[in-house]
Amino acid sequence: MPHVDQYVSVTQAKTQLLDLIRRLGTQQDSVGITKDGVPTAVLLSMDHFEGLMETLEILSDPKTIRPLRKSLKQAQSGRWETHEAVFPREEV
Repeated sequence: MPHVDQYVSVTQAKTQLLDLIRRLGTQQDSVGITKDGVPTAVLLSMDHFEGLMETLEILSDPKTIRPLRKSLKQAQSGRWETHEAVFPREEV
């Protein structure tokens, strides 16, 4: 299950909303909101949300994920490339 830094009830969230938003503006926390004790929503900073959406976009793009999977397999099998081999210096 994904990590949630704090849980608050809907009632608490309504009374503390401004404080929660201020805190999320300075920290990469997440706040779970519960209804009748059951988590039903999550409050995130916009930066955190945009990062998650960008990650989902990258991971859902087959053209992007294919080389990433290949690299992970190579790393797991101990096959590493040097920085210079991947990014050779161009002659000026």
